[in-house]
Amino acid sequence: MSSFRLMLMFSHNTFKIIRGSILISPKRTLFATRLGLFRRQDARVLRCNLSRFSQRSSSTVAGTEKVEDSFMKWLLLLIPATTFCLGTWQLKRREWKLELIRDLQNLTTSEPIPLPIDSMEIKQLEYRRVKVRGRFDHSKELYVLPRSPVDPEREAREAGRISSSAESGANVITPFYCTDLGITILVNRGYVPKSKIRPETRMKGQVTEDVDLVGVVRLTEQRKPFVPQNNVKANSWHYRDLEAMANATGAEEIFIDAVFDSTIPGGPIGGQTRVALRNEHMQYVITWYGLCAATSYMWYAKFIKRIAL
Repeated sequence: MSSFRLMLMFSHNTFKIIRGSILISPKRTLFATRLGLFRRQDARVLRCNLSRFSQRSSSTVAGTEKVEDSFMKWLLLLIPATTFCLGTWQLKRREWKLELIRDLQNLTTSEPIPLPIDSMEIKQLEYRRVKVRGRFDHSKELYVLPRSPVDPEREAREAGRISSSAESGANVITPFYCTDLGITILVNRGYVPKSKIRPETRMKGQVTEDVDLVGVVRLTEQRKPFVPQNNVKANSWHYRDLEAMANATGAEEIFIDAVFDSTIPGGPIGGQTRVALRNEHMQYVITWYGLCAATSYMWYAKFIKRIAL
């Protein structure tokens, strides 16, 4: 009796150990699981159902990838489209800049008009040629430095260079009493090299009698980044601050650049008005259109040419 019980206990424990494994018999194979025993035919049905589920999952993944590729295709097309629009915009900007330069050149070469004394009217006349008559007060000269002489041909040749071949010097700003208007204005007489900044080195040009001048109206100038502050006490100026210059000399806040024809022999060289505005739009046009061409080809090679192959 004890042997029979021992055999039953051994059989029960052995069954627990092999649950979930494959039991092989000479006639058929059974799958033992928690849910019961399955025949080989049932296993084949299970494998068939799993295969169908796998195919459906693969189809779903392929469809999702196709949607994502289509989305990326049209999203990446925005890059060449955007660069093309930017290139076209720079073309319009270039046309506007060239027209503005032509207008400024026409203003600086037009017939001079009498200088008005109304400040509001003067603000509308920047780059306009005006004529005045009067005399200089050389005792209150101001020096804007460092400056190089205006030479459009040389500046065009040296465009893009870090250094310039022109000699550095200063522009001489002198109070000018207008005898016909009864006011004192500021006149940029022109450029002098470093060796001629001191008045005693150019006494021939320090005239005291009344003279007729033609000049270009200029307005106050905002200090640019990295440009030093004006040093009023040291009489060292780096940009055109009409309010500070007027306070230092007792003149009105009216400023003109004397033209080259108004240069007094032995004095500063007139005609120091720069009207060549910065115009680099063609470089931007080439850059944006070049990027448009490059990204368009990359898009074509990835999404169109690959499909054709």
